[in-house]
Amino acid sequence: MTPARPGTSLDVALREGAGRLAAAGVGSPHADVELLAGHLLGLGRGEVRAAAVLGRPAPDGLEELVRRRADRVPLQHLTGTAPFRGLELAVGPGVFVPRPETEAVAQVAVDAAHAAVAARGAAVVVDLCTGSGAIALAVAHEVAGARVHAVELDARAEAWARRNLDSLPAGARVTLVRGDARTALPELAGTVDVVVSNPPYIPPDAVPVDPEVRDHDPEVALYGLGPDGLLVPRGVAAAAARLLRVGGVLVMEHAEVQAPAVRRLVAEVVRDDGTPAFTDVATRTDLTGRDRMVVARRAAPSGSPVVKDSRP
Repeated sequence: MTPARPGTSLDVALREGAGRLAAAGVGSPHADVELLAGHLLGLGRGEVRAAAVLGRPAPDGLEELVRRRADRVPLQHLTGTAPFRGLELAVGPGVFVPRPETEAVAQVAVDAAHAAVAARGAAVVVDLCTGSGAIALAVAHEVAGARVHAVELDARAEAWARRNLDSLPAGARVTLVRGDARTALPELAGTVDVVVSNPPYIPPDAVPVDPEVRDHDPEVALYGLGPDGLLVPRGVAAAAARLLRVGGVLVMEHAEVQAPAVRRLVAEVVRDDGTPAFTDVATRTDLTGRDRMVVARRAAPSGSPVVKDSRP
């Protein structure tokens, strides 16, 4: 890494670094440069600011990290970690970096798992397309009575998930399976309380604008296949119908503009006898109020779909 210029103070390096990141179009330049400095110094952001006020010198390597961040390498790739609901996950090239909006998806899964534990003393949760293992680990960490199964097809992403499971206490209650989300875990058919997923869902012609996503997140985690990007989500919905017990909950993330289409695709899933597999199909919002997930319940055999345009 490039050493700091001799005599450069941390305060000056932070101001210069933030200016360089802002000029490069990074949306949170001050936070990012403080986090990069904290990564090198082993300090939190508040401690970094205090150290700057006290005249501490800039750490070796900060200029190089700022340069790479200005080239739009994801911050999480530079620090090697991504926060998710109080957990610190290991991430890097080859795995999708978990986003704050997915924390709201995890919250619905956590709430549904808590409800299952309250009703039956335990919960079986399946996270399809687990990536880094973020949602699976969050549920295992927050719901003491949950047993979580995480499924990932891509070998590189599965390796990151394994690393996180092996390094975090909650990983002891997560079983990781490498396999196709559409067909995995046949032994759990009809026994699962919650199926949660953040599948790839971007259409093939909707290339992300942000370089951090476009150039660094793996394509297998972004593009959902099919002309509308919803081929993989359709497979996830069908798998959830197979896995869930009656009354079990499906929670699946999608793009804001896909809410009506995703409600329809979930409502159109049918059993072998042609009857609807889900009821109470509804859209829910993330923390910013955007339509970002579908939630539905596994219908009883005589059930019929109820597709809600309004929020539950």
